[in-house]
Amino acid sequence: MSKNMKHLLFIFLFPIICFSQETLNDVEILIQNKEFVKAETTVLKYLETSPEDITALEFLGDVYGHQQHWEKAIDVYKKLVNTKPDVANYHYKYGGVLGMKALQNKFKAIGLIGDIKSSFTKAAELDKNHIETRWALVELYMQLPGIFGGSKSKSLKYAAELEALSTVDGYLAKGYIYEYDDEPELAEKYYKMAIEEGGSLTCYSKLTTLYENENQPEKAIKTIEEANTKHQRNALHYQIGKVAAEYNIQLEKGEQCLQIYINNYSAKDGVPKAWAHYRLAQIHTHKRNKTKALEHIDLAITELPKIKPFKAQKEKILEL
Repeated sequence: MSKNMKHLLFIFLFPIICFSQETLNDVEILIQNKEFVKAETTVLKYLETSPEDITALEFLGDVYGHQQHWEKAIDVYKKLVNTKPDVANYHYKYGGVLGMKALQNKFKAIGLIGDIKSSFTKAAELDKNHIETRWALVELYMQLPGIFGGSKSKSLKYAAELEALSTVDGYLAKGYIYEYDDEPELAEKYYKMAIEEGGSLTCYSKLTTLYENENQPEKAIKTIEEANTKHQRNALHYQIGKVAAEYNIQLEKGEQCLQIYINNYSAKDGVPKAWAHYRLAQIHTHKRNKTKALEHIDLAITELPKIKPFKAQKEKILEL
């Protein structure tokens, strides 16, 4: 082939290559923005002309997974595992969607357990630094009954591997194991160690949830306040109000925090304002302030009319 012909071929191919990359970039952005239906349509159209594109196939598996189309996701990830058997992340994702299918159908779960374990184990073997896989194995071996291979010692083994990769993840994993095994004092110990080591919102959240589950709301509120001092997130005001409302404690503080949450609310806070009004309605119900309770529950129902707890709370208020 002459130099001129090669140059001409390059000119023709270059726009196609650029277009392909641009399309996949668009798909990635759509996934990040949680526009999964658009992402699916875009990547399927792209795969019509590039059916073996590995990146596109992974995106397709991801959008199927986000939409809980487990069977379709399984088919895609299985193809990726067969095509690229040395890529740990493909085994991890394959095991993950198999696990979600197992949760959805308990009758099929028994037949899937072997493939789930082997997929996660293979991913861990292929990538000694794959944190997500080790988390999956910690949870899997704790949740499986002993007859199907569940094992606290195996969970602790992978928690130790996590700790070697990320001290915080290791502490959180051990906290999870002991919380699951109904050893709250040890769980508290490791969650506190995670806070001391990393101090992320996740660390504080795990300890807060433990205290709530152990019916220790005062400790839960104190932990959330510590988190707010460090991270200053509006969402934490809602969490304080939620605990106050649910446990009928520190009602003045709970009311104040919920009002702050509502006044400073933005979409990034996550929990809709309707739920803050619901918590305020609960607080005023505890105070036996019927007028205020009705005011807030009506605001909650107006914003989210289909939420059953809101309607149940209104009935309770009307009985005051």
